[in-house]
Amino acid sequence: MRPEAGLLASSFLSATLKPLIQLFPMHINRIKGTNMELTEAIKEAAASELATLDARLERWGEPVSADVEVGKTTNHHHKGEIFRAEVNLSIPGKLLRAEDENEDLYVALKNVVDTLGRELEKEKGMRG
Repeated sequence: MRPEAGLLASSFLSATLKPLIQLFPMHINRIKGTNMELTEAIKEAAASELATLDARLERWGEPVSADVEVGKTTNHHHKGEIFRAEVNLSIPGKLLRAEDENEDLYVALKNVVDTLGRELEKEKGMRG
């Protein structure tokens, strides 16, 4: 192989594999906000919480995708704002879903991810 061909192949592989590496093990399809502004801080918190599942997701050997929805349940709740977080996690052959409501959006996100972690452990046990 000519040296320049090796460079071309290397840059082609790098350009081709980089998006795949970014997808593995989880790709977040979308983060949606309902009845509230979706800030960068909220997006980063959701991505950070979901990243804690990466070690459990590597066993599937292919990218897994997630859809995230966060929002306020009502604008006029008597005891203050109540936030809701929901994640639909698509793993090969199955859709896992978790949701939580809390006075703190970040706590709701953490609870949802904790629930998904337990579901992934159950799924791991079933698949052996």
